[in-house]
Amino acid sequence: MNKKISFILPPDYAEGATHGILVGDFNNWNIAEGIYLEKLEDGSMTAELLLTEGKTYEYRYLLNDKIWVNDNNGKKVVEAFGQAIENCVIEVPFSKKSSKKSSPKTKEIMTKKNTPAKTKADNLTKISGITEEVITMLNNDGIITFKDLGSCTIKRILLNIENAGLLNKVKHHTTWSRQAKLAAAGKWDELKIFKQEMISPK
Repeated sequence: MNKKISFILPPDYAEGATHGILVGDFNNWNIAEGIYLEKLEDGSMTAELLLTEGKTYEYRYLLNDKIWVNDNNGKKVVEAFGQAIENCVIEVPFSKKSSKKSSPKTKEIMTKKNTPAKTKADNLTKISGITEEVITMLNNDGIITFKDLGSCTIKRILLNIENAGLLNKVKHHTTWSRQAKLAAAGKWDELKIFKQEMISPK
């Protein structure tokens, strides 16, 4: 089974970083598949992943596309390219299963009570490069909110684009996740500045 795990890079570790990604065993240490980090008001950076219970993963954070840092979790020294590197380590715990068996009636009541409300779709056209045609493509993959898009890897987005035959029609797809994270956090001014920098890079 999978378990949702939160990764948090404390403010003092993320100081000076404007953006970053999470890379590790879970994405084969492929930077192109890095999980974008959301920067919180206190300066910390965070991301959530579904990981397999009982497994141990090594990981690190890449900030501003050039600086590798660790959090205050467990550490493991490994050798890469002839150098000793210290990676963060996390062991995903098993969930506690209830020993009580629910009767069919109780189970039915619980199911009805816990059925989540339908998620309201966000206006994804606020993300530069996304058209109505692209929205249909994303919705077919279960991506309907800014948060959904913000958690996507570039590889997943590119795969959707290729499958939909839109490779030569879309723009800025490598920035969609980052734009969506800003939108999900309500950071519209930062998103506006980021869009301007994309159009007219320094």
